[in-house]
Amino acid sequence: MKIRDVMSKDVQVARPGDTLQEVAGRMASGDFGFMPVADGDTLIGTLTDRDITVRAVAGGAPASAPVVEFITRDALTVRADDDLKSVLDLMGGRQIRRAPVVDKDGRLVGVVSLGDLSTRVKEKYAGEALESISRQG
Repeated sequence: MKIRDVMSKDVQVARPGDTLQEVAGRMASGDFGFMPVADGDTLIGTLTDRDITVRAVAGGAPASAPVVEFITRDALTVRADDDLKSVLDLMGGRQIRRAPVVDKDGRLVGVVSLGDLSTRVKEKYAGEALESISRQG
């Protein structure tokens, strides 16, 4: 089974010029805390609710500040045709709960979460990955 079989395809995407308030509002209304940031169909980074809180708000950024100033660049991405177990191992090893999914041309096509994977991969492997992610560094 491949990542494309379990990833979320209906993904909210932020644009570099979107404001912190706009993106935080979309996260709140959609009840999610992770958003890829793309310029066109090119992924330039990711933004989490924690990024907004710790990097932006705690640093005194105004709600009107563009999200591009607070994104995580060079985010780990996985390919839609990657194997579930290998991605689960990678996410566990890197302590990552969500990852953008790109196609063979590098275009954003979805997001995969540990939850998506754990529903399809043997419970043992999901537990190991969750343990790795939760372990203090």
